[in-house]
Amino acid sequence: MRRAVLTMVIAFVAALAGVAIGCRLLMPTEPQASDIHTLVHQTIALDPAQAVALDRLETQFAATRAALDARLRGDNARLAAAIEVEHRDGPRVTQAIDAVHHSMGDLQKATLAHVFAMRRVLRPDQAATFDRLVVAKLTDTGR
Repeated sequence: MRRAVLTMVIAFVAALAGVAIGCRLLMPTEPQASDIHTLVHQTIALDPAQAVALDRLETQFAATRAALDARLRGDNARLAAAIEVEHRDGPRVTQAIDAVHHSMGDLQKATLAHVFAMRRVLRPDQAATFDRLVVAKLTDTGR
């Protein structure tokens, strides 16, 4: 029984390491525009001032997102270390899970603040289209 549990824990830690390595090697290193930012530029006819304002918001959000992503990666690394030490759902693992969830929540809150900031740049007719894009993105099950 112990051998099976140990094998599962090692497999889980190896999987986490594989994901971390894959993300570092395969993910772009430069901040990329968010999907919704790209959709807005492709779908909504923006005037030049709106385009500049949205680009400025995207640049600001990229820095915020990078910091929150880094914090989340650190929390995931601490979770992996806690699993490696405890080999069970112990207090360190529980604490690390809570930290991951907190970071994920902060990222989601920052993303929504960014989405609402983008919406404020738009005219009412554009905002209606934007709202449909956001709802479609949030309910997209193709991912």
